[in-house]
Amino acid sequence: MNPLRQRMLDDMRLRNFSLHTEKSYLLQISQFARYFARSPEVLSPDEIRTYQLYLTNEKKLAPGSLQITASALRFLYRVTLKKPWKVEELPSPKKPQTLPVVLSHDEVTHFLDAMRTLKQRTILTVCYAAGLRIAEATHLKITDIDSQRMVIRVAQGKGRKDRYVMLVGSVLTFDKLVE
Repeated sequence: MNPLRQRMLDDMRLRNFSLHTEKSYLLQISQFARYFARSPEVLSPDEIRTYQLYLTNEKKLAPGSLQITASALRFLYRVTLKKPWKVEELPSPKKPQTLPVVLSHDEVTHFLDAMRTLKQRTILTVCYAAGLRIAEATHLKITDIDSQRMVIRVAQGKGRKDRYVMLVGSVLTFDKLVE
């Protein structure tokens, strides 16, 4: 592993970045360096701009992908390389504002009826009713459900954050699930 890569990895670990973020940032920086066939240490803000235009116009990356690249570059130049330029001014793409898809009552019922087992149906009902991510639901324990306060404790969810979500009363009564 080259020294710059190791230094950036160490900087991310000192800040307790998730393993996923570490891998993603390192990939973005290695692709950036490969594009110019030079170390990022010798590249300037003009080259960063050129690379971002390449990703936007030629690779046609989505705003989320462009944001990850911009964040990785900002981290490399501001934290690891401690460059005096204003890397905060690196443009970040504006994400389009979209509304979530909200299923009708009949669509939700039809979807849940398609589940083969009570366990699958229960998990997906809890996910949908509480707005949980699948990964969060798979890590739930019975002790995370507080039926007195009507909340579910989500431990180490996205971004390694703990949070509480409201528990819908009908989820506690499994007679709806078994019908």
